[in-house]
Order: sequence, then C-alpha cells, then structure tokens
Amino acid sequence: MKPLSTKKRVELKCLARRPDSQIDLSDIPEIRQFPSDAVIGRFYRPKKQSVTIRLDADVLAWLKASGDGYQTRVNKYLRQLMARQHA
Repeated sequence: MKPLSTKKRVELKCLARRPDSQIDLSDIPEIRQFPSDAVIGRFYRPKKQSVTIRLDADVLAWLKASGDGYQTRVNKYLRQLMARQHA
C-alpha cells in the first residue's frame, strides 16, 4: 500500500474531527447480515504472555506425543474450557 499524500492525510484528519451525525454515509450500504463465509476476529491476535506452569509428567508426555505445537494446544484447550464456563 502506498503512503497517503499530504492532502489525503489532512482530509482524513478533518473527517475524524467531525461528529458521526455530520458524515454522509448514504453511499455505503448498511450491513444487515454477515456473509456466511465471514470470520469474526480473524485478524485479532491476543497478546501472549510467557509463564511457567507445572504439569504432571504423564500430561506433558501426552501433549508432546501429538507433535510440535503442544503449547499452542494447551492454550487452545484452556480457551475452550474458558468459553464453556462463560457460556
């Protein structure tokens, strides 16, 4: 993507200062339903934090037996558990 020109940058700053009620949105169709192939949060990447965790040896062996990426799987399993508890 090429950088914005000075003129465009000034236009955008002026537009950002306007209240929403003064912005003409008539040429933009309202989204009433998401497309069937839409992915919510596709580009959202939660911030990762490094931690130390103590796991039972058999649990760790089970995780590692599935191949590389066991830490990612631990995160996925915990996220699924978190989602079930909040549902």
